[in-house]
Amino acid sequence: RGLHMENRICVVSIYVPNLQQAVEFYTNTLNFEVNQYYGEKIVSLQNGNLPFILEEKQGELTTGVKPLGVVLALQTQNIEETLAHLKSRNVHFIVDEPTNCPPGKFISFTDPFGNIIEYLQFG
Repeated sequence: RGLHMENRICVVSIYVPNLQQAVEFYTNTLNFEVNQYYGEKIVSLQNGNLPFILEEKQGELTTGVKPLGVVLALQTQNIEETLAHLKSRNVHFIVDEPTNCPPGKFISFTDPFGNIIEYLQFG
C-alpha cells in the first residue's frame, strides 16, 4: 500500500475517428475553445486546470481494443512503480511500457469492462 498513486484524474481524453469532426462538434456545438494542436491527431481544448484532449484513433489497437470513447488519465509521480503494481494485479495492458507523449510518459490499460485508463507521469 506504500504506492504513491494520487488517484485523481489529471487528463480527460476522448478518442475519436475523425479529429476535424470532433473539433467542430466540441467548439461549434458545445462552445469549447481550442487551446493547442499537438500534430495532426491531437488537440487540447480550454478547460481550466484539467486538460481536455481530443485524439484521432483509427481501427483497432493491436490488443483488439476499440480505441474510441472517453479515456481517463490518472497522475502518477513514479510510472515504473505504478506499472509494477498494475502488473502484479494482472490488468489488461494496451501500452505496458512507459511511452513518450506530449506531456510526459504514459501507460495504458483497460478496466474489467474494456474502458481505457492511462497513468501519466508529467515531465
